[in-house]
Amino acid sequence: MAEWWRGAVVYQIYPRSFQDSNGDGIGDLAGITARLAHVAELGADAIWLSPLFRSPMADMGYDVSDYCEVDPLFGTLADFDLLVARAHALGLKVILDQVLNHSSDAHPWFADSRARADKADWYVWADAKPDGSPPNNWLSVFGGSAWEWDAGRRQYYLHNFLARQPDLNLHNPEVQKAVEGVLRFWLARGVDGFRLDTVNYYLHDPALRDNPPAPLPADGIPPKSAYDMQDHRFDKTQPENLALLARLRAVCDGFPGTCLLGEVGEVAGRALPIMAEYTRPGRLNMAYSFDLLGDDYSPAHFRAVIEGFFAAAPDGWPYWSFSNHDVTRPVSRWAAHGANPAALARQALALLASLPGTIGLYQGEELGLPETQLDYAELSDPVGLRFWPEIKGRDGCRTPMVWDASANAGFSTARPWLPIKPPQAALNLAAQVTAPDSVWHHARAVLALRRATPPLRLGAVRFLDLSAPLLGMIRNYGDAEVTCVFNLSASPVLLLQAPRGHMSALSEGVEQRGQSLYFTANSFTWFHFAPS
Repeated sequence: MAEWWRGAVVYQIYPRSFQDSNGDGIGDLAGITARLAHVAELGADAIWLSPLFRSPMADMGYDVSDYCEVDPLFGTLADFDLLVARAHALGLKVILDQVLNHSSDAHPWFADSRARADKADWYVWADAKPDGSPPNNWLSVFGGSAWEWDAGRRQYYLHNFLARQPDLNLHNPEVQKAVEGVLRFWLARGVDGFRLDTVNYYLHDPALRDNPPAPLPADGIPPKSAYDMQDHRFDKTQPENLALLARLRAVCDGFPGTCLLGEVGEVAGRALPIMAEYTRPGRLNMAYSFDLLGDDYSPAHFRAVIEGFFAAAPDGWPYWSFSNHDVTRPVSRWAAHGANPAALARQALALLASLPGTIGLYQGEELGLPETQLDYAELSDPVGLRFWPEIKGRDGCRTPMVWDASANAGFSTARPWLPIKPPQAALNLAAQVTAPDSVWHHARAVLALRRATPPLRLGAVRFLDLSAPLLGMIRNYGDAEVTCVFNLSASPVLLLQAPRGHMSALSEGVEQRGQSLYFTANSFTWFHFAPS
């Protein structure tokens, strides 16, 4: 199927934390290969592998020093080839994380550029102002100025993230050719697509104009991050980016059956038009934002985000997820809305499986893992190390998978690179397999329902005008429709008129009382209807 990604379930694997095969406490490719049957059994259609390229690991692999080599921590290219072969044998597609906005400062390209050699213009360099200050007011996502002074070149270079992650100058046609070559290298090894990191950061305003200030929040209190105090009008999301996306898409079109998924980094409410623009024909196949990765668990929010995307892109195709390697796990993030963590985890999985588009699960989400609470001394993430304790960083969602009740939860025979703590270890896979009412069994069941139900996998969506805390939508495909209703709260609620059709056996906590439906805490139902 050429467009296999439509309606697919993509399972994100964070290689450092999935499975260690050689006893060094760090997950690796051989470990992933050994555990792929778990992903297939869960009911996923594809895996997304976070970066596995050679890297100094200043940002855990998102600082690449060789785009066409596997980091020795994870194995070899031969290990990667075995992983792809095993995934394909299990019916799983392979999506590879590509970090094309920036490289590591240890990349040979950057050494050449700072020396003003053949690749002098491969990164974004600018002169200081007469007083020695940076060229403009642009800020780094990871704190401080987005400009770093280089004493050898006597210029500043741009870094939207760490200073050790200099931005590539993707205005340069030679750089564009180089990144196209990177894609072709991995496509030739059999990958089925790419997740493009920070896809709207690729190009900047060549005139280097200052960003204007962003409006202060309604309460007048500045945000925790100074980065959020700017309207990022000139340092990202430039119109020239569309032509670059078309070039990358053309590369993938040369390998039929491959797809491009883009990460749009923008504040809530402003990402949806960008997603729509980026997924028009000839650009990305799918895009996602952080709109459903935040704290809001209200019916109004879910409806606004989904309707907002399709209003902007009626023929577009979104990718929705509630969890990934950058955000607090949903069971902890939305804890105030759940009667208990397991109930919230089960509802979130059911809701995600009901959304229109392609959906993503982050490793451990199928177990209902909460965020790991770490001490400062246990951190590895540069964000947490810099902004603790107001911002605790991303390590809490990156702790290793919990497979069984053995030492280190079956992840490694050595001390893991991040600690596995009792709340996570207690939710290990082996224990959940033997418990019929576990989150894992529920995850398998709802993904099977989605796979077997065309309206859920491929159908259009229409929201019902229900009062909070109820969220309702109708998914229709052809003559068939499914009505999905969720009580997004820890309190019971009554729906006076039941949807037409018959209630799915997978509905939980919903009781039909005549023409009404009684919803207990975090309950949900699907009503199936097809004309006779």
